[in-house]
Amino acid sequence: MKKTIYTICFLCGTLAFSQEIKKDTVNTSGTKELQEVIVKAQRKKQFADKAVYTFDKEALERARYAKDLLSTLPELQLDPVSNTITSTKGGSALFLINGVEATDMQIRSVAPSEVLKVEYYDIPPARWATRADIVVNILTRSTETGYVFGAEGSSALNTGFVNASAYANYTKGKNDIGLEYSINLRDYTDRRVNSIYDYQLNGQHYRSDEDRKDHFGYTFQTVALRYTRLAPDDYAFQVKLNMNIFNRFSKGTGQSIFTVDNAFEEHAMFKNNGSEYVTPKLDIYYSKKIGTKDELSINAVGSDYTTHSSETAKEWVMGTGLSVYDNDMVLKAKQTSFVGELAHTHDFTAGKLSSGYRISNSSISNDLNNLSGYSQYKVTYLEQYLYSEFAGKIDKFSYRIGIGLTNIHNKSAENTFDEWSFTPKIVLAYQLNNNQSLRFTSSYKPISPLSSALSSNIVQLAPNIVQKGNPFLKSQQKWTNNLTYSLNNKYFDFNLNISYSYTDRVINQYYILDNTFGDYALTYENGQYSRQVGALISGSYKPFGNNLLVIKANLAPTFEMVKTSTGAVIKNDYLGNYFVLSSEYKNFSAQYQFNIPTYSLSGAFLNTNENQNNIFIRYKHKNFTFSTGMYWMGMPSEYKTKSLSESLVDYQIHTQIMNNKSMFVLGISYDFSKGKKTEIQKKLNNDTAPAATF
Repeated sequence: MKKTIYTICFLCGTLAFSQEIKKDTVNTSGTKELQEVIVKAQRKKQFADKAVYTFDKEALERARYAKDLLSTLPELQLDPVSNTITSTKGGSALFLINGVEATDMQIRSVAPSEVLKVEYYDIPPARWATRADIVVNILTRSTETGYVFGAEGSSALNTGFVNASAYANYTKGKNDIGLEYSINLRDYTDRRVNSIYDYQLNGQHYRSDEDRKDHFGYTFQTVALRYTRLAPDDYAFQVKLNMNIFNRFSKGTGQSIFTVDNAFEEHAMFKNNGSEYVTPKLDIYYSKKIGTKDELSINAVGSDYTTHSSETAKEWVMGTGLSVYDNDMVLKAKQTSFVGELAHTHDFTAGKLSSGYRISNSSISNDLNNLSGYSQYKVTYLEQYLYSEFAGKIDKFSYRIGIGLTNIHNKSAENTFDEWSFTPKIVLAYQLNNNQSLRFTSSYKPISPLSSALSSNIVQLAPNIVQKGNPFLKSQQKWTNNLTYSLNNKYFDFNLNISYSYTDRVINQYYILDNTFGDYALTYENGQYSRQVGALISGSYKPFGNNLLVIKANLAPTFEMVKTSTGAVIKNDYLGNYFVLSSEYKNFSAQYQFNIPTYSLSGAFLNTNENQNNIFIRYKHKNFTFSTGMYWMGMPSEYKTKSLSESLVDYQIHTQIMNNKSMFVLGISYDFSKGKKTEIQKKLNNDTAPAATF
């Protein structure tokens, strides 16, 4: 670990001498989030909380749509499996077009020539800070008439893998209407799972070694219709109706060797599960200019739907047919969710003040059959967030100071948790020279448990092993600190981040002896605390100063520890990594992605991240684009989990999707645009809670 940190410091010192000052291709001085420019380079201006990117003529001509431009940013990349833009650092990302939350297809509907600049927030402002780790805002030109439409599809030739989408948008005068549809389909017939449970129970040694083969898949569809009316410098109104349609299934059979002390039995089993929902969602937004310095914005999002989940699992002794366990779970969850937000901004001479109030409520009525029998119960998750922040500058020094108050109110049949938390945040930045900067951020916020962790549901995992939630969980309290050094020139776009985080009442998953069933249960607790210390090198290197060859890298040496409720200390360290090699030449582009999976701490387990070894090639001809690629070259997609030495149950699982191995994919897309569409600058972007499943 020490050698790794020494290497990082050496690289930082070396890169500090590789400087070349350039001018931006487009003037971005009009931004008002944090007015002081910290770094000015060829395509980038660095602010305290964000970087602003512009694009030269060659990049605009080569791209099909704005989505292609995003993939060239140093810390963003195209995930070929989902065909979406993701962060190379991991975590959640929120995408906007002129401040409006945008889907992947909305980003596709923006022609490259319309893009003025892209704002990349690695420190999201208060109104987005609780929703995403990074925020990407595409700022565009707009005129009064125009239309765009397009379609795209890609499919594997030898297995069930399909990504397809279509979109259309028409603008006339102050009115804009858009329609889009997408589908992601997976249907894999060969997923192989090996799982081992090893434990002591009632003075005897038990071991279950199971091999299972699954047929599993899912289909996720989205349909969206939106209407916008915009009166520039006066008001903006948008209403959007989304429909998410999802279903998944898994059907598996297998055998196991079940050992009690020195005696063993051969068991057979099957495990089937699935879930489905259709989520209609209405999103209404209105903003109004008040004079020249004030703006008031209102956003309301609501959804009402039912999720159906089921699981059937049986295990029996081969030869005799004697039942080992018989698990049937059926859950019907009717979910009603609402998010409302009111925000106000005022421009002062010294900076900008942003204030707002957001309330989110999710009410779930559960109709449940499981190992405990039949039950009906209702849970409610309520969160309120009141915030205010001021951003300004003094010479080379920029700052953003925010204060907030968060209330989490979770109510179930067994327990009610209600707590108010003070949530401050500070961002400080200092310009070292024209293309180097230092930034420091510190924040404190509560994190509510997921609905699955709070669930009263119980399911059977293996002989003598069940899984259940804990309705008595409290929220986590997380304090995060980051110090970031940034360097940008013709060849490098580089960040070195040193981080420290402390989480009080950390939510931890672990095994306990269960009094109800007399066996072991995998459940959740509030541990005493957790700590994480790490460094992150992220960015891109262009050996030739252009996109002929681009090397993107992420290296993240990390130390993490958890102190459980009983005082046991769990430690782990790892070197997170991710690499992308890309090349663009005329109408051709190619990209290769790979990583070395590492184990990171997750409750009672160490989990590996998904392995990557993907290559894809693209050729653009007029409005058509042809693509091909091979994902997971020479290997299946693979996932590993193992329990810690402190765990009461020694658990290991190794999953491989053999259908993914060297998966060959072909794709084609067509995109056409004429004129430019009107976009509003929406200041509020919210979403309701995800479907409640277990």
